[in-house]
Amino acid sequence: MSTARRQIDSAAISALAPVAALIPIWLIAIAIFWLPFWRFTDVSYPLFAFASLALGVVLFSRSIQRMFLSRLLNARKPSTKEAAILHKSWRRVAQANHVTGESFVLAVVDSNEINAFASGGHLVVVSSYAINELDENELAGVLAHELSHHLGSHTVALTIAQWLSLPILLLARLGFALQRFAERVSNAFSSKFSALRFFGLLVASALTVISSMFVAGLLVAQALSSAVGHASEFQADHRVVRMGFGNELLAALKHVADDAETGDLKPDNALIVSSHPPARERIFNLKVLLRTDDPFR
Repeated sequence: MSTARRQIDSAAISALAPVAALIPIWLIAIAIFWLPFWRFTDVSYPLFAFASLALGVVLFSRSIQRMFLSRLLNARKPSTKEAAILHKSWRRVAQANHVTGESFVLAVVDSNEINAFASGGHLVVVSSYAINELDENELAGVLAHELSHHLGSHTVALTIAQWLSLPILLLARLGFALQRFAERVSNAFSSKFSALRFFGLLVASALTVISSMFVAGLLVAQALSSAVGHASEFQADHRVVRMGFGNELLAALKHVADDAETGDLKPDNALIVSSHPPARERIFNLKVLLRTDDPFR
């Protein structure tokens, strides 16, 4: 089997839609962060915005993904026992595709679901429950699926979207916090200073509107991410079949079909997530692919 190479398939291109949706609201968020720099330095807004965007390139570094991105996704380093189980299955997948296992970062997220997800250019996260419940073959199928996402460049746009979401989410949370503070202040002086109470409520309302605008931008991006997420799952499954791990992935999906209808794990604190086809739909398509690719049929 030839060495697996990264490609940019159609799902990776369609995944840019959420990024495009985030750009306008991100430009507003970055402008707010730029104002203090503009007040005390000569840094122009275009330069500040470009530098902020370019800084996101560091998220594609393996060391940064290990230290920062994995924590952002609430993942951790595997324990000694988990690492032994993971690397046994991962070694099979890596050798079958002639990729070096060290090129990717394996992490674990504590969850009671049998699932996994890929992020960045190198990060593969598996739930602790999957490590404990899946056998070696099933786990190899799951890992092959996540490697397929990386090889298809499906995670590139997702990582960019996560980076763009950071200042938006920060400002949204800050706005809501200030809004609650303004409401408390206005209520505290409501009995003696009606004008101050009115001003406090006015400020609180303005902060609510601004914060809601940032949240709405995130929700639009998440909706688009959900709309394009299905294609990347099916393309990754197809790639798994070509790798030779279709039956292993099929067994893993059958294992979880009664527990979850989501496919890949969606981390609770992910800034941008994509929905996935129901497990039974993926099982049906995998069976079709396996029959189609069977040379003896």
